[in-house]
Amino acid sequence: MHNSMHKSNTRTRLRLNDILLLFVVFGGFLIFGFSENIKGPAIPRMQADFSLDEGQLGMLLALNSLGYLAACTFTSALSKRIGIKWTGITAFASMTIAGVLMYAAQGYGFLSASYFLMYIGNGMLEIGLAIMAARIFTKNTGTMMNLAHFFYGLSSIVAPLIAASMMGWHGPGGELGWRGMYLIMLSLAILPIIPSLWGKFPEEMHEPSEHISYRKLIRDPIAWLIVFILSFGVVSELAVGSWLVNFLEKAYGWSMSDASGMLSAFFLFFTLARLFLGPVTDRIGYTLSVMIFAAFSGICSLAAIAIGEKGAILFAIAGAGIAPIYPTIMAMIAKRYPKGTDTAITFTVTLMGIASVVGNLFIGYMIDFVHSLFQGRGANEGQILGLQAGYEFIALLALLCSACCLILYMVLRKRGEVI
Repeated sequence: MHNSMHKSNTRTRLRLNDILLLFVVFGGFLIFGFSENIKGPAIPRMQADFSLDEGQLGMLLALNSLGYLAACTFTSALSKRIGIKWTGITAFASMTIAGVLMYAAQGYGFLSASYFLMYIGNGMLEIGLAIMAARIFTKNTGTMMNLAHFFYGLSSIVAPLIAASMMGWHGPGGELGWRGMYLIMLSLAILPIIPSLWGKFPEEMHEPSEHISYRKLIRDPIAWLIVFILSFGVVSELAVGSWLVNFLEKAYGWSMSDASGMLSAFFLFFTLARLFLGPVTDRIGYTLSVMIFAAFSGICSLAAIAIGEKGAILFAIAGAGIAPIYPTIMAMIAKRYPKGTDTAITFTVTLMGIASVVGNLFIGYMIDFVHSLFQGRGANEGQILGLQAGYEFIALLALLCSACCLILYMVLRKRGEVI
């Protein structure tokens, strides 16, 4: 009797712990989506307040990538030193502190430093959440990873709308503005700290002989294929957010609200795909899933360009194909490297971060290059051809992601190790 009561209490404690950990991971992704995507409406106000030119603004945004990459390099080592629980708490706390510092920022230098800290927090959170999720979701990994990233998609859709609305709120000190908005939104990062303090996180278990090192990963062709798949997929995904509105406005003469509406539709398909396609990845395998979804996204984007304005909805539908790639690759890494997930995730995500900086620069220069080639063809034709070439490249990246997946599938099948 005493034994069965003890077992029942243990089971209840375990279930409660699982719920706390889900709150941390899902809540973490929700806050991550907010902190990444509230900048859209805030940046023009910051520019006006500090009288920044485009170069200074570009520098501010470049600090995002730099802070993010810096965090990617040390988060895995930090989680080994202080544990994943305290790494997560440090990430949430640094974001809250960044919000307070941004509120107090009086000059461009102070603002840049606060922004840099926020993106260090973001980078720590991305790696930290990926490590947490890989350890917690040992069953139905593809489904649970996609579900966790669904929360990121959800907050990404509403973040710009909430941010724009909050900046117009009036408090005792006048209008809330971008400072107050950042202070309130980043203070939400305190909320996941509470279940983090109570929860017991699974730490990585491995024999010293089995532990994977960066040197082993550098020599592993499969690790490099995973890096290429993730980089092509993510650059294609992020480029849509940067270029779709611009393309629709300049190539088809759409109004800003109509073009933004199409981008919202892209994120809607994107988010729904993460909610519903997770179980498909577990059923048919991660490699095959990514191969099919990436090809679907690339074909949709190319078809949209070929059809012209009438096919614009295909730009949005392409979001359903590109959405499951990142979370499914995280699930793939967790299955492929169970004894060194932290190291494998850090290796892959850091290289992907570098690729995304290079990729976005390349797309911008490519649009300019094609534009200058056809400048003599009329006022707008060169610009439209440039934008089309840029968007075709975005579609090509999704197809390259699919092609790399096909190679990975063939290599793994030959070894009898298909994931």
